[in-house]
Amino acid sequence: MRAMQVVELGEPLALNNIPKPEPAPGEVLVRIHACGLNFGDTLIIKGSYQEKPPLPATIGMELSGVVEALGEGVTGLSVGQRIAAYSGFGGLADYAALPAEICVPIPDQMSAVDAAAFLVAYGTSHVALDYKAQMRPGERLLVLGASGGVGLTAVELGKLMGAEVIACARGSEKLDIAKAAGADHLIDSQTDDIREIVKSLGGADVVYDPIGGGQFKAALRACNAEARILPLGFASGEVPQIPANILLVKNLTVIGYYWGGYMRVNPAVLTDSFKVLFDWYAEGKLKPHVSSVMPLEDANAALDLLRKRKATGKVIVEIAAEA
Repeated sequence: MRAMQVVELGEPLALNNIPKPEPAPGEVLVRIHACGLNFGDTLIIKGSYQEKPPLPATIGMELSGVVEALGEGVTGLSVGQRIAAYSGFGGLADYAALPAEICVPIPDQMSAVDAAAFLVAYGTSHVALDYKAQMRPGERLLVLGASGGVGLTAVELGKLMGAEVIACARGSEKLDIAKAAGADHLIDSQTDDIREIVKSLGGADVVYDPIGGGQFKAALRACNAEARILPLGFASGEVPQIPANILLVKNLTVIGYYWGGYMRVNPAVLTDSFKVLFDWYAEGKLKPHVSSVMPLEDANAALDLLRKRKATGKVIVEIAAEA
């Protein structure tokens, strides 16, 4: 089967022909239709991600496809069933053998592309706002990087969950996308003073931050008492140092949050969240914003869209068209 693999750190992916996997007990073999790309994939290629797989490594964190075979002991899934899964690795290939417990059936009306665009972006934001921050209706949510793959879903979910949403992104085009997703207020990170504008709007109760750097520092100083701050990435390249005195004075909580880690320590947090999100999709409350769909052989070009911040919403690699 075909697989796009990291062969050497820092180099483009190689399209290799590797053996088709067999499902072990408790696993299913999935024929992959689509794979969603994420900023974390670019970090794996550089060798700077939290997890460092042995090389050569097939990357691709989230996928959708059809169950082709069941391993021993698998119940609750059937051959021919359409599923989506957060696998962490292995999505940029024709097939993957996955633990059955991480596979979630997808609604009949959901396309493979939408399913592959759904898990990391919506799952990250839903678990962050609901499970971790325990955000309440009427609270004010500040979303940094609001036009990116995860930031845009935080805007959309925040509005759906009853928050007043402040979206911060770079440039009018990206802010227009955040506004269409439901943002109540817009901040241009290129030209506006994040701290002053957020304070003028009444301060932030929850901060969703995939950016880090100077934007984190500005947001920290615009927080209300007892605000919760979720650092979930450092797209700026700068990991902020947190002044404990500010946390003390305002009774702030900075919540460590690595969404992917739940796949190992408590997968039910993810799968329970997916079920809620798929219900909202089926009810017409959510619709993934997909900016690009590219074939497997163009995965390096697709990853460049993320590196160069040219993507607004999700970038998808389509591996096999649905029948």
